[in-house]
Amino acid sequence: MHKCAFCGREFIHGKGILYVKKDGTQLWFCSRKCRVSMIEFKRDPRKLKWTAYYGKEQIR
Repeated sequence: MHKCAFCGREFIHGKGILYVKKDGTQLWFCSRKCRVSMIEFKRDPRKLKWTAYYGKEQIR
């Protein structure tokens, strides 16, 4: 099982998209919608109602 880095949804291995950043960090995404929202549009998942992180405070 993997957890989407953007929306927080869990999905099985073999589905989804693996994105590897230049520093070696691995980000799993459940869909293209989540990948584009985070990587290209730089959206904050805490401001979107359809994510599990909606309304949560950022932990520093």
